[in-house]
Amino acid sequence: MAFSNPSTPQPAICDYEGSAYRTDFWTKDRVYEDAVERVALKALLPPSGRRLIEIGAGFGRLADLYAGYDQVILFDYSRSILREARAKWGDEGPLGKPHYTYVAGNFYTLPFVTGLFDTVTMVRVIHHAQDAPQVLRGIGEIIAPGGTFVLEFANKRHLKAIARWWLRRQDWNPFLQPPYEFAELNFDFHPHWMQSQLKQAGFTIRARRSVSHFRVGFIKRLVPTRWLVELDSLAQPTGRWWQLTPSVIIRSLASRSKPAAAEGDFFRCPICHSGALVEQDNVLTCQSCQRQWSKHDGLYDFKEPL
Repeated sequence: MAFSNPSTPQPAICDYEGSAYRTDFWTKDRVYEDAVERVALKALLPPSGRRLIEIGAGFGRLADLYAGYDQVILFDYSRSILREARAKWGDEGPLGKPHYTYVAGNFYTLPFVTGLFDTVTMVRVIHHAQDAPQVLRGIGEIIAPGGTFVLEFANKRHLKAIARWWLRRQDWNPFLQPPYEFAELNFDFHPHWMQSQLKQAGFTIRARRSVSHFRVGFIKRLVPTRWLVELDSLAQPTGRWWQLTPSVIIRSLASRSKPAAAEGDFFRCPICHSGALVEQDNVLTCQSCQRQWSKHDGLYDFKEPL
């Protein structure tokens, strides 16, 4: 994992380019976490729709949950991990649905026109955001009127952190609202702070789920995973009243008064924000600023202009 400081003034980016994220993280004792996140997403996601984007999709761990959508955009900063996703899922599912599009870019400068997506998901990603409000504002722009946004975030006020604070085994207060950076470009967020930021970005919160109640090493070793998943599934709806788990997932809706994307519009230039991009010979040229962006091996690349 590397940290990138782009030449233009903006927050640093956590870059998984070239990492073995799938094998080093998800195939090592993360079966429980994967399963309980899927339970929550299935409960919160609209089962079908026209167009969905997962921001920070990585290697496509959750892509099978989006089978009811006509088009699924898997977006990530890492080109290498997106290539893993394409190798797994290809460009079209059975009978051509869903159609997958792979886009590399920066979540601070999303290369999509306003009001494009029916549904947006973001799981295990915003904890890398040095400026989470800016990321949420960008999502508020690209989501369609009344669209659904499902967000997972790392919870600052979880039971283990509270216990460590009371026992004086940690020096940061889990009850204070500002985000806490527990490692470089890794942030925990207080639930009230995150809910406030969502509202400021134009979203109305509809549901909350507390996830990973049993994310404790010795419990995962001693108790069969299927039991833990079942217990977690039963406990998740308590997130409506309190959020004391290390992970929280929120479903919110975008305002219906915002503009929708015009038919046929899709990409916009991440630098000048013009939607006038023309694709020819695997190159997208912005008709406003003349910057060019590449498409290579089925991957649209908006990280840097040509």
